[in-house]
Amino acid sequence: MNKGKLILFPVGLGGDDLSACLPTYNTTLLNSCTTFIVEELRTARRFLKKAGYLTPIDDTTFFILNEHTHREEAEHYLDGISEGKNIGVLSEAGLPCVADPGAMAVRLAQQRGIEVVPLVGPSSLMMALMASGFNGQNFAFVGYLPIDKPERVHAIKALETRASHEHQTQIFIETPYRAQQTIELLANTCNPNTIICVATDITLDTQFIKSATAAYWKKHLPDIAKRNTVFLIGN
Repeated sequence: MNKGKLILFPVGLGGDDLSACLPTYNTTLLNSCTTFIVEELRTARRFLKKAGYLTPIDDTTFFILNEHTHREEAEHYLDGISEGKNIGVLSEAGLPCVADPGAMAVRLAQQRGIEVVPLVGPSSLMMALMASGFNGQNFAFVGYLPIDKPERVHAIKALETRASHEHQTQIFIETPYRAQQTIELLANTCNPNTIICVATDITLDTQFIKSATAAYWKKHLPDIAKRNTVFLIGN
């Protein structure tokens, strides 16, 4: 019996039309799986329905993998692969395992000698970098800023220094409900000549991507409240 594979399925970044961001080949492999490792059950089911998944949801097995999942529990998620079954990993948005807890499943698969198959799909981080005009040969994704305001200011200053001194693009994300206050804080914290890119609602009809100085943003704050946004600092 051939062993199954762990397949990493990108999902859309929002909206109902997946044809613009996901190859049809992904759907073919999607239908080879009846077990999925997901971060959130409701959004995983919604994606499968939009993607044209053929297996009835009630006949599909879902394992939850999030920040509360212990390694000992996750180790059993891959057992079906030894029986020849493919198992899929679904992210909440974009690419699995990038700013996503699915990385634990892949780490376990690598340790067990299981073949891992990454598929093509949208990455808000890379698409934002592509459209920013910033250095694409030397960049760092630093996740989320601290929640505490003084620590956030300190973190922004450190990212600004690295972008300037090392010519290294700094990329970070924020929860949608903090997006508006984040651009305001960036505009008021960074040197007026520091260039900041705001990339919002990537791939959607409401997409907004613009690189401008902190001085510009201070006078022309965009309305990005409660919208998925990637922030970049470059020069």
